[in-house]
Amino acid sequence: MKKIKRENLKQLFDLISSGQRLYIPIKKAGQTNYGIYAADSRVDLDTLKTVKSSKEAFFPQSETLYTVTKENRKIKITQQELEGEDFVLFGVRGCDIKGAQVLDRVFLSSPVDSFYEARRNHGIIVALACSEPEESCFCTTFGVDPTEPEGDVTTWFKGEYLYWKANTEKGERLTALCSELLTDADEAAVEEEKESIKAILSRLPYADLSLESWHGDATNEKFGSELWKELYKPCLACGTCTFVCPTCQCYDLKDYDTGSGVQRYRCWDSCMYSDFTMMAHGNNRTSQMQRFRQRFMHKLVYFPANNDGMYSCVGCGRCVDKCPASTNIVKVIKAFSKEVNSK
Repeated sequence: MKKIKRENLKQLFDLISSGQRLYIPIKKAGQTNYGIYAADSRVDLDTLKTVKSSKEAFFPQSETLYTVTKENRKIKITQQELEGEDFVLFGVRGCDIKGAQVLDRVFLSSPVDSFYEARRNHGIIVALACSEPEESCFCTTFGVDPTEPEGDVTTWFKGEYLYWKANTEKGERLTALCSELLTDADEAAVEEEKESIKAILSRLPYADLSLESWHGDATNEKFGSELWKELYKPCLACGTCTFVCPTCQCYDLKDYDTGSGVQRYRCWDSCMYSDFTMMAHGNNRTSQMQRFRQRFMHKLVYFPANNDGMYSCVGCGRCVDKCPASTNIVKVIKAFSKEVNSK
């Protein structure tokens, strides 16, 4: 176990970023999101949840896949280079790390997505425990431990220090790089901090949220429920929930005419949009109720059915915070729990 004083964190960030890219929560225009660190960056590790999750480091909101050019009647296709250098993703909360594990199931299954795989192989995650979980958090419902998130390095804030523990070979390499700034530490302070976090978790509004009736075999039970016809009505189909979600993986492929060729790129999409997966014959889900149902059935039934029981929600609470109609996954889970309890 190591530690470093808060007042020396800028030196730590400068040292890490001197040899590789450092992605870290940065506050701009009143909002905190992950960005590439620079000496004048306004680092914000106190905000519990960035607006968008850290998944963008591995699965960017938009990325070029290849470029097509024409020279003397010959067509040339150039694939975008894969990530080839290590980078550090600092301050990642336990829910976002669990989100990356969900994405691994999608992008690292055969056929492997080479763009995602390269970023995962080169990414070094420095996790940060959640000192003060918020009322919208329910990550423990999905098996996340915010007191000791599973990064290559796990860190905790306690008093004037940031405590540091390497967990993997990548983490050991990063620890060695930063050794001049890190000093030995006693684990007692960290254990005290973990108990403090657990005490907060036990008092949160969603501490007792139950997934008892949600599992991979619940398709017949849940799909035809009349509850969907009422639950979806406040939904504005804005897609905000999908864009702030750490696990949503839907994307579209588009071509951009550069004037001298064509760039094919992919960008995040949303199952909540009426034109999602639109084809010549139309769309398989023709109503907002069907699209609304699809989102939550996928996270709570379809995904665990095909991934050894793993849900594709991590309880980060971003959709609870951001949905303008307060129509979120917690409301869905609770509505079905009431239905089960009333029978």
